[in-house]
Amino acid sequence: MASDRLDRIMEIISMSLQPLLKGTVLYTIPISLLSFALGLVFALVIALAGLSANPYARVPARVYVWIIRCTPILVQLFLIFYGLPSLGMLLSPFASIVISLTISEAAYSSEIMRAAILSIPRGQWRAGYALGMSRSQNLFRVILPQAFRICVPSFGNQFITLFKTSSLAALVTIPDLFGAAKLIAASTFEPMLLYLIAGTYYLVLCSALTIWQSRLERRLGAYQT
Repeated sequence: MASDRLDRIMEIISMSLQPLLKGTVLYTIPISLLSFALGLVFALVIALAGLSANPYARVPARVYVWIIRCTPILVQLFLIFYGLPSLGMLLSPFASIVISLTISEAAYSSEIMRAAILSIPRGQWRAGYALGMSRSQNLFRVILPQAFRICVPSFGNQFITLFKTSSLAALVTIPDLFGAAKLIAASTFEPMLLYLIAGTYYLVLCSALTIWQSRLERRLGAYQT
C-alpha cells in the first residue's frame, strides 16, 4: 500500500514538472519582469511628482500612493478584470494582471525612490549647480544615479515580493506556475502535493533571486568604497 502511494506521488511529480515549468517560463517570469519594469518607470514619475513644489502634481501623486498602498492588490485586480468590462473596457487576463501589478509596484517603489532622493545631501545639488547644470540635468546626472544605487536592496526585495504576488494570475485563469498547479491538483485530487511542488518552485527561484541580489549589492558596495 505504501509503495503504491509512493508510486502515485512520483507519477504526479513527474507529470507536473513540464506544465509547471511551462507556466513559469511563459507566464510567471514575463508577468513579473514586465510589471516590475513598467512599475519602476511610473514610480519615478510619481516620486518626482510627490517631491514637486507644485501642489497640482504633488497632491495627486500622494493620493495615488495612499489609495494603492491601503487597498489589497486582489481587490485592484478584480476591479480591473471583472469591474472594467461593466464599463465597456474588456481586458485580457494577461493585461489585467500586468496592469494591476504595475499599479501596485509603482506606488510602493515610488516611496522607495522618494526616500532615496531625499537622502542625497543638499551639497550634491549645490555642486551640480556650481558646474552650470540646470535642475533637470542635476537631477538625472547627479542625484538619480546615486539614488538608484541606494534603492537596489529595496528594489531587490520588491521584485522578489512581486514574483510571489504574480501567483494571483491564477485567479484570472492564467496558467502560470500556481495556475498550472491548481489545474493539475483539480484533475489528480492531490492539492497538498501539487501546492507543495509549486511552493518548492517558488522557494528555489526566489532563493536564486536572493543570491543574485546579494552579489549585486556587494558589487555596488565595492564601487562605493
